[in-house]
Amino acid sequence: MSVASKPKVTFFCQNCGTQSAKWVGRCTSCNEWNTYVEEVIHKETKNDRLRLFTANKSGAKDSNKPTLIQDVGLQDFPRIAVPGKELTRVLGGGIVPGSLVLFGGEPGIGKSTLMLQLALRLKNLKVLYVSGEESEQQIKMRAERIGITTDSCFILQETNTQNIFQQIAVIEPQLVVLDSIQTLHTSYVESSPGSVSQVRECAAEFLRFAKETNTPVFIIGHITKEGSLAGPKVLEHMVDTVLQFEGDRNHVYRLLRATKNRFGNTNEMGIYEMQGEGLKEVVNPSEILITDRQNATSGVAISATMEGNRPMLIETQALVSSAAYGTPQRSATGYDLRRLSMLLAVLEKRCGFRLEIKDVFINIAGGIRVEDPGIDLALVCAILSSNEDLPIPQSICFAAEVGLTGEIRPVNRIEQRISEAEKLGFEKIIVSSFNMKGINAKNYKIQIVPVSKMEETFSVLFG
Repeated sequence: MSVASKPKVTFFCQNCGTQSAKWVGRCTSCNEWNTYVEEVIHKETKNDRLRLFTANKSGAKDSNKPTLIQDVGLQDFPRIAVPGKELTRVLGGGIVPGSLVLFGGEPGIGKSTLMLQLALRLKNLKVLYVSGEESEQQIKMRAERIGITTDSCFILQETNTQNIFQQIAVIEPQLVVLDSIQTLHTSYVESSPGSVSQVRECAAEFLRFAKETNTPVFIIGHITKEGSLAGPKVLEHMVDTVLQFEGDRNHVYRLLRATKNRFGNTNEMGIYEMQGEGLKEVVNPSEILITDRQNATSGVAISATMEGNRPMLIETQALVSSAAYGTPQRSATGYDLRRLSMLLAVLEKRCGFRLEIKDVFINIAGGIRVEDPGIDLALVCAILSSNEDLPIPQSICFAAEVGLTGEIRPVNRIEQRISEAEKLGFEKIIVSSFNMKGINAKNYKIQIVPVSKMEETFSVLFG
C-alpha cells in the first residue's frame, strides 16, 4: 500500500519573494517585518509538465555546453512595427521577437485599454488577448468603444496557464497579451492566484514560452499602494522591459515610461490623452502643457525640459503666501519636494530672500511629473515672481540648473531645447553661460540670454 507523500510547505516573503524553510518575523533580504506567508509547493516530476510551447518538437537538448563568445552566431530578428510613435519610442523602436514586457499602472489608468488598442491595431499579426479579469463581452464592448475592427485578434477568458498553453498550441499566435499576471495560476504550485510563488512561476512559464518560440508576450501587472509593481521583485528582473503607465486620474493625460529596457533607452516617455474612444497619442505635448493666457500672471514660468530624446516646454506654477500657522508649508505636485527645499535654501542663503516664514506651493501643469534639473531656474523665477507679485513676460522661457552656490549650471541637449522654444514662438530663452560653448546664436531667431548667477537672471526679468 502506497503512502501519499507529505506536501512540502515553505514560506515566502510577500515583499521580495525570499524563500525560507520556517516563518521568521523579519525578512533577511528586504528587512521588512511580518511579510512571510505559508504556501504549499507541489514538486513536479520530470515528466509532469507538458511542454506545449517547445520550439523543437523532437525534444530539447539535455544540457548546454559553453561556447566562446566570438563563436556565438547572431540571428537577425527585425522588430515588429507598432502602430503609433509613442509606444514605438518607449519600446526602443518596436516589439522585439521573444521579448517579455511587464506593463504596470494604477487601477483605471488605462492599461487594458492601451493593450487592447495594440492588439486590435496589429492587423498583420495573429494576437491572443488572455483576460483573467473581464469577460469576453466586456472586452467586446471596449473594442466597440475604441472603434477598431480586425479579424486577427482572439480573446480568451482563462486563468489556468496549462489551459492557456493548450489554446496557444492550437492558435499559434504571434503576440500574446496577459491581463493580468496576478489572476493567473499554475497547477504545479498549490497557492492562491496573486501569491509570490504563483506570480513567479506563471511568469517563468511565459518567459520560457517567449524565448523558445520567439513570441513576444505583454504582461499586465498590478501595483501596490506605494506605487511599485505588485508581486516579488524577481518579476522585474525576469522580464526584458518594464513599462509604467502613470498620470493623475483627475487629468486626461497619461504618461508611459520605461523603467527597464534591455532593447532601448529608459529615459523615453510617451504621452497619451484619455478620450471616450480610448487613448489618443499626443504628438506635440508642448502646445498642450502650456496654458494660453490673455494677461500675464505672477508665479508662472515656462521651462524647456527633456524627456529622453524629446524636448518639451512645460508650465511651472508657484504660489507664495504668508504662513497662517507657525510652521510654513512646503508642497510640490509633479516635482521632488526635497529639491524644492534645496532651491528655497539657496534663495535664502545666497540671494537674501526671506522665505522661511512663508508657504510655498509648486505645481507642474498638466499632471505630469518632471525629474529634469533643467527646470530649476524656471521654478526659482516662478517662486520669486509670486513672492514679489511681478509677472514674468510670456515670451520668455528658461533652461538651466541651479547649484548650491547660486550659480546657473548648464544642462544637456541645449540645442534641442532652444529649437523647441523657437518653434513655439518664444522670443527669449535664458540659459547658462556655460552652455554657450559651441552654440552659434545667429542660427536661431530666438534671443539666447546667457547668465551665470541668480542676480543676472533677476535683472533680466525684473530690471
